[in-house]
Amino acid sequence: MVQTVGFIGTGVMGKGMIRNLMKAGYTLHVYTRTKAKAEELLAEGAIWKDTPAELAAESDVIITIVGYPRDVEEVFLGENGVVEHAKAGSYVIDMTTSSPRLAVDIYQKAKEKQLHALDAPVSGGDIGARDGKLSIMVGGDEDAFQAVKPIFEAMGTNIRYQGEAGAGQHTKLANQIAIAGNMLGVCEAMVYAEKAGLDQHKVLTSITTGAAGSWSLSNLAPKMIDGDFAPGFYVKHFIKDMTIALESAEEMGLLTPALTQAKKMYEELAAMGEENSGTQALYRWYQSKS
Repeated sequence: MVQTVGFIGTGVMGKGMIRNLMKAGYTLHVYTRTKAKAEELLAEGAIWKDTPAELAAESDVIITIVGYPRDVEEVFLGENGVVEHAKAGSYVIDMTTSSPRLAVDIYQKAKEKQLHALDAPVSGGDIGARDGKLSIMVGGDEDAFQAVKPIFEAMGTNIRYQGEAGAGQHTKLANQIAIAGNMLGVCEAMVYAEKAGLDQHKVLTSITTGAAGSWSLSNLAPKMIDGDFAPGFYVKHFIKDMTIALESAEEMGLLTPALTQAKKMYEELAAMGEENSGTQALYRWYQSKS
């Protein structure tokens, strides 16, 4: 039975996920580039490791949720990375939203080292991470998925095996494509309601339960109205996800005009100084145009 989990990445998402794993009884080894970002977790019982290599060598399961595909590649495939230093038979799980091609590459190289690799990106933001209610989309070997499913269940409620290596990442990119178009609609609806002289909160009580309903409308529109643009999910990371999705779509010969437009608008928003704001800050882009 898995008892020791190594976790690399203690950001907005990682902290909540680590806390829920500790609540479930797992021993947590943690590493992040800036140790100060892990101090709260260390005070709560997590054990610090100085390098990804040290963490990998001393853990049964290694989970990562880092920033960008280049970070994933370095952490897994670098000289001091997880694949090189994990014990044979260990499970290595990337929960970053990253490239499907990279997920397949990690899977193949891990298999050569007798490691079980899964790509398991998540959706649900900081609230889902905190409450253990993430959606988790998993690619890799199904027997590996079944072996670590209790770990996923400590962090999420909607856990689905999607298929072979890379399938988890493709599923998450489909999720991000849906969100990208939806965010434009949510922002436009709220700006429209304001310009029409309506009470935006009252409008939400009418439209969130109808056909227009969505997670973004229910959870992010109220923050837009109240001027709360703190990150549950960073603008800069959403741009990263949309970039990966566009690259993947291009490889498949797929046109994605809504995604293309959303990425353009979010890049303009980042140029306005909002790259570290939450994705709901797109509302500010609309305000700047009115």
